[in-house]
Amino acid sequence: MTERQPYTVVEKCIGYEIRDYPESRLAQVDLRASFSSAGNMAFGPLIRYISGGNASSQRIAMTAPVLQEAFPQDTYRVSFVMPAEMTEESMPRPIDTRVTMVTVPARRVAALGFRGGWSESRFRQQASALRSALARDNRTWSGEPTYARFDPPWKPGFLKYSEVLVDLTPQDA
Repeated sequence: MTERQPYTVVEKCIGYEIRDYPESRLAQVDLRASFSSAGNMAFGPLIRYISGGNASSQRIAMTAPVLQEAFPQDTYRVSFVMPAEMTEESMPRPIDTRVTMVTVPARRVAALGFRGGWSESRFRQQASALRSALARDNRTWSGEPTYARFDPPWKPGFLKYSEVLVDLTPQDA
């Protein structure tokens, strides 16, 4: 069973839930690409990193979800969440310079889960639905949404589970 990034549900709302995520570590790749090809292009360096392509030749368990964030000018960041027991000190240094390691502080997010395929339009539609639900409830968020994919690419689209996450601003956190 693949380890999932831990979180605590703080509140269940109509159309979304509020979660607290503890501090976590990510291996990530930034690249210029289309939404649909960014995940595929980043997957190679990230899977090599966790498969022992690092300074310690250490194998690291695959976890879920795989995260994807958008930035201006068709730039995306794709991240693998490291296992919960990993610390900054225990993360091996990547060999591939495209892979960077970051520690993300504890945070509160709003999350909307959905089933179906991974198209850009589907993710944008779900992000819009989450933002509308947050606005309806007078909650504010910051930044762009993060798309979280939980299933392997070969799983049939109608069975895939994904989420859209947005950071809540301090007054809503």
